[in-house]
Amino acid sequence: MKFMTAAEIRDTWLKFFESKKHKVEASASLVPQNDPTLLWINAGVAPLKKYFDGSEKPTNPRITNVQKCIRTNDIDNVGKTARHHTFFEMLGNFSIGDYFKTEAIAWGLEILSDPKWFGFPKEKLYMTYYPDDFEARDTWIKLGVDPTHLIPRADNFWEIGSGPCGPDTEIYFDRGESYDSRGKILIEEDIENERFIEIWNIVFSQYNSKPGLKRDEYPELPSKNIDTGAGLERFACVIQQTKTNFETDLFFPIICHAEKLSHIKYEGQMAFKVIADHIKALTFAISDGAILSNEGRGYVLRRLLRRAVKYGRKLGLHEPFLYLLVDDVVETMGVFYQNLHETKDIVKKLVLKEEQKFLETINEGEKHLLEAIDKEGKLISGDTAFKLYDTYGFPIELTLEYAEEHGVEININQFHEALEKQKERSRSARTTKGSMKAQEEAYLSFTEPSKFIGYDFLQSESKVIKVFEEGIVLDQTPFYATSGGQVADLGTINGLEVTEVSKLPNGQFLHKIEGGIEEGDEVLAIVDAKARLKTIRNHSAAHLFHQAIKDIFGKHCNQQGSQVAPKSWRFDFNHFETEHDEKILEVEKLVNHYIKKTPLDVIIRQMPLEEARKIGAMALFGEKYGDIVRVVDMGWSKELCGGTHVKNTKEIIDFAICSYESIGSGIYRMEGVTGSDTKQQIMHYLEPYMLEVQSLNDKLNRLSESTNPPKLPEIQGSYQDIINMRSYLQTYKEFIKDVEKNIHREKQQDVLTRLDDFIKDHSKKRQVILTEDIDSKVIKQLMDALYDKIKAEVLFLINVSEGKTTFLCKSELGNANDLVRFAAQFTNGSGGGKPNLAQGGTQEISKIEALKQMIEEML
Repeated sequence: MKFMTAAEIRDTWLKFFESKKHKVEASASLVPQNDPTLLWINAGVAPLKKYFDGSEKPTNPRITNVQKCIRTNDIDNVGKTARHHTFFEMLGNFSIGDYFKTEAIAWGLEILSDPKWFGFPKEKLYMTYYPDDFEARDTWIKLGVDPTHLIPRADNFWEIGSGPCGPDTEIYFDRGESYDSRGKILIEEDIENERFIEIWNIVFSQYNSKPGLKRDEYPELPSKNIDTGAGLERFACVIQQTKTNFETDLFFPIICHAEKLSHIKYEGQMAFKVIADHIKALTFAISDGAILSNEGRGYVLRRLLRRAVKYGRKLGLHEPFLYLLVDDVVETMGVFYQNLHETKDIVKKLVLKEEQKFLETINEGEKHLLEAIDKEGKLISGDTAFKLYDTYGFPIELTLEYAEEHGVEININQFHEALEKQKERSRSARTTKGSMKAQEEAYLSFTEPSKFIGYDFLQSESKVIKVFEEGIVLDQTPFYATSGGQVADLGTINGLEVTEVSKLPNGQFLHKIEGGIEEGDEVLAIVDAKARLKTIRNHSAAHLFHQAIKDIFGKHCNQQGSQVAPKSWRFDFNHFETEHDEKILEVEKLVNHYIKKTPLDVIIRQMPLEEARKIGAMALFGEKYGDIVRVVDMGWSKELCGGTHVKNTKEIIDFAICSYESIGSGIYRMEGVTGSDTKQQIMHYLEPYMLEVQSLNDKLNRLSESTNPPKLPEIQGSYQDIINMRSYLQTYKEFIKDVEKNIHREKQQDVLTRLDDFIKDHSKKRQVILTEDIDSKVIKQLMDALYDKIKAEVLFLINVSEGKTTFLCKSELGNANDLVRFAAQFTNGSGGGKPNLAQGGTQEISKIEALKQMIEEML
């Protein structure tokens, strides 16, 4: 067996199966695309499900890949064992209705044992098989495997509910008695050990599992498949002959850097392993478009980061350090995963920002927990755990880990009760009551059907089938209810204004109106056609925008929230960095291209969910879809959507982006308008700028009534207006600075050219001079000029301006400070300085004449 780097192992795997006429499939993103059933891509087969379920036919039925994966079901074990990871790579080969068991086993042994490939000694390999799968057993024997190395095990059968299933065979590598003196009993009885390492599993998908049938009664599939998975980290551990996966070249460079940062030598400590694993998961996940948040996969990432920070503290790392290890991940993995180089800088920024945020609270959180352990003993209350979660940002799993280290337990049920109470408070605080309605028994028990006809009609004669305290339900309604980001329609029912339409738990629409309508009444429901038209323009434009940011910013950009209403559209999306104005204009231009130059027909179809995925329709993660979905197909853009839309994109008329901002870690928001009056509509977004312009106008008028401001840019009805206005404000501010400088220069020149006006007696060398309304920026120059003009021994200057008095004194007698301090004390002001130069002031103008006389007497 020859030594190989991880890169060589990947290369060997792919080249071998290429030689067997497999197509090399690139690793898919860790963030599942169009598969809301998965939080992460967690196996090599996951992105290939479309081929195995028949929804899409592969160009080649033989596929091989190296797939990056994340599994988070046992995060707490990472670092404790030799081979638990959150991020890992799975080597795979797959057959969709092509070769089957004989070839899969034969090629498996060939790549493992042939010196041309991995060259494992056959005597080091052990295989398990399903007891009834004699074909697999006999195939191994025919290929020369020692029958004593073949172990039947009843758990060698892959089955998840009804559907395709089948036996599998697992391959183990024997690392020798130095790891455990016991023999193959470790495999037979599935005993946790370090000697026999499972490196590969080959699944023979040949049966169709059906409820009610025994396993030996399952019918065979007409088309049999092969699905295999081999852990790259385990291969590397065996080939590089390391004690654990963490000493392989997949992790050790990261650990070495952590050694340097901590000044602690790695000797297998759990902290190093946790840090190395978690920073890999974070780097890859963020690179693939995932964000850190408090929900879903974002919560998982935040938990990983905070767990890594916690273990960093065990190594004495109390400042941000994880972001520094991103470079090591990229250097180690970037040859195969090229996108890591492109996203490295933004990943480092996001990791650093998140580290800093957690480090602000972790000290207080740990202190709070230790105090609770002292006070509460062996069982820490759920309220304490909730405070750590809510106030200090400790994921509950992290608190549980702290508790385990200190030999105490957490009242987890009480924690979940406190969490649920907080959620309930949040729900109660919302202005919309939709989520509360679902909790009310009256709504839950109401099941009479109501039909939405608003796709085709904007008014209807309907019957009131139910009256609730908050609104009415019609047997049929043209009103769209708030859902999917689209706000409810406006309009009237029997002349009464409809202020809100929301969905009830069983699908009916609840219309909120002011006025008395009885159950059973026949009513006329009329949707506001103008408002609906504006809404559908904005909704269709939002679809075009979604596709545009994918084309221009990157495919990783996905919708994270939206709102389409008559007045505007709003769209939240994930992205790695703040985009430049030029890119935003590109997005706007591309959307307008499909509105004005190449308008698109909008075709709306109902179809099975799998068929929709097959044609590339975008589905939003976390949304629940039925078996039949509604697809809004614009050709260039395809999305699953229940909203209302234009029939052709030219009906949108015009499209403008009006604002762009960051609303969270890696989440950005854009907002804009559509229609024929975008120039007028964009003025609403320019209001903050115009207020600043007015403030500058007022300032300019105070400075100089005869000076005209710079000309305002012409409104175009585009994001260019926002750019132009920002630039205009900057120009205007610079313009006012220049005006101020000119005025100051003119005042200075004016004052300094009429010095004789201030001097009543040129012969007196000790004088007090009183002036009015001299600019504060000129007063010192005036003092110096007057002092030199009369060749004074002492000059005390008093200037009254805008209700305030300034006094300055210059003296060659060394009494300037004394005189100013006296003046300040006499007028309840302040001041002081050096013996030869001092300055002060007061707001008590009434004492100025008396002060002047007193200073003159002193001089």
